[in-house]
Amino acid sequence: MSSKDEVRAFLMSRRANITPSQTDLQDFGGQRRVPGLRRSEVAMLAGVSLDYYTRLERGNLRGVSEHVLNALANALQLNELEREYLFGLARTATAPAAARTAQKKPVVRESVQRILDSMSVPAVVWNRQHDLVASNLMGRALYSPQFESDSPNLARFIFLDPRAKDYYVDWPLARRMTAAMLRMEAGRDPLNAELTALIGELSTRSPEFRSNWAERDVHEHRTGRKLFKHPVVGVVDVTYDVFEMPGEKGLWIGIYSVEECGESAEKFALLASWAATNDQVAAQRLAPPSSGRPNRNQTPAQNQTLTAKSSRSTGEQ
Repeated sequence: MSSKDEVRAFLMSRRANITPSQTDLQDFGGQRRVPGLRRSEVAMLAGVSLDYYTRLERGNLRGVSEHVLNALANALQLNELEREYLFGLARTATAPAAARTAQKKPVVRESVQRILDSMSVPAVVWNRQHDLVASNLMGRALYSPQFESDSPNLARFIFLDPRAKDYYVDWPLARRMTAAMLRMEAGRDPLNAELTALIGELSTRSPEFRSNWAERDVHEHRTGRKLFKHPVVGVVDVTYDVFEMPGEKGLWIGIYSVEECGESAEKFALLASWAATNDQVAAQRLAPPSSGRPNRNQTPAQNQTLTAKSSRSTGEQ
């Protein structure tokens, strides 16, 4: 979808979400031919002419002022993230044309990896396209189904892996939030070729993604609760906190915790025991899989299999 098409679809979807009763406009009753506000009503609320708003809704944001964008965001009652997304679309429309180029994957600094490894709770790092680029032992244990892939990606797992329906207790919510987060990142980094390719892949292969993507929502993980049905320990209720990594644009650290007392705390203890038992050298640095030493980016179960193969190949009993 082109930038103009995205602007058009986003503004129309936000306009459809508002009724006159939610604004200062008088509703004179009668049957309305369109859901939500009419274009003329949005123009009135934003203080612009109908012709000018029609031009904006057709996708032409080139040269629009910050004052008009703020007025439009207020008229459409956009939240903080929706407002940021609209401004991002406007910046894209104004910027000079540039070819989409694949960006180098950000590299997690060794100091950050040491911090992750020192933590006793699950922690993972992902990028704009939801690749899992770093983790600690507990993070790999919590996300063990995802890490079974050679290139673990949260979005692909949610939409393309049938196990996701069981792993995420509220799978429909996980789908909606993931699609909305990808849209938010696409607005922030419209020239990210890998992100564009991922969205295209999911649109082609997943009808659920196409449905969620069409909702035009935007979202950003900050803090909240999730219910995971882990294949080893069962359902665990976790609190997550997400932080953007300092000095590395486009990387986020997700940290997962549970209340000190209760069933989820017991399951976290069981998860830690399972991870420690199956990951033979969890504290060692990254090693090539061919060396026979466990790889920090593999699951504990994969490392156990690797160690067993290495033992057989060297004649160890």
